[in-house]
Amino acid sequence: MDLIAPRVLCIGTHHKTGTLWMRTVFRKLAQALGIESHQVFAGSGDGMVPAADRVFLFQWSSAFPPVILDRPDARILHVIRDPRDVLLSGMRYHRTAPAGGEEFLHTPRADLDGLTYQQHLNALPHDSARLMFEMGEKHAETLTAMTAWDYARDNTIEARFEDLMQDHDTRGFSDHLRNLGLPEVEVAQGARIFWDSALFGGLAAPEARADRVKAHVTGGTDSGWRDALPGDVAQAYAARHGDALMTLGYETHPTNWLTEVRNAA
Repeated sequence: MDLIAPRVLCIGTHHKTGTLWMRTVFRKLAQALGIESHQVFAGSGDGMVPAADRVFLFQWSSAFPPVILDRPDARILHVIRDPRDVLLSGMRYHRTAPAGGEEFLHTPRADLDGLTYQQHLNALPHDSARLMFEMGEKHAETLTAMTAWDYARDNTIEARFEDLMQDHDTRGFSDHLRNLGLPEVEVAQGARIFWDSALFGGLAAPEARADRVKAHVTGGTDSGWRDALPGDVAQAYAARHGDALMTLGYETHPTNWLTEVRNAA
């Protein structure tokens, strides 16, 4: 692809990979810069792209339509996370997430004897059972989307949630903004917004967090799965999704990582 100056600036995440954080940062940045911003859907066209000005486009499952992805003036910041932590974070969040924005959690299902996803999850006897259910449900959908992404695209900036969470000096995020084509004065604005919106920065104190942010903070760190993943769930995960961990670059072997699980026995 022959790339030209970036004008269509796309931000793509996946469920529980920093979506709320990135949404906050880039919406605030778009507002500060006076740039249009829109959420796009898999079936959207490119009619929301202005004729000459820059635009931020958001897709929270990274399901951008090809008409957007294949534009020579498009740049995409794509964020993923270790799937094992996505599993843990998703299960915890889905137990308490309120209605609104997560409709799938609150819709009665015939295959669950009329219970909703959330009701069924909370009715299970322990976290191992809840994680196993989550693994075959929303997590499977999220993992499919992460592994289906084309990581060879030459107009994409790949980022990991774990690295962003360690980016306390904002250098890494600033580089991402430069690669999106932002000039230095805008990079500095974006870096400040990033830090102000981070759990290690402006939101370090729990009282500084809005209720929606608090609902998404479920514990865990970049190595949370090592401490929190039950041994039986880890074994099942390795059997089902060990290859996906390799595809995403989080492991070099589908099962060797099991020795790192504290509760492996």
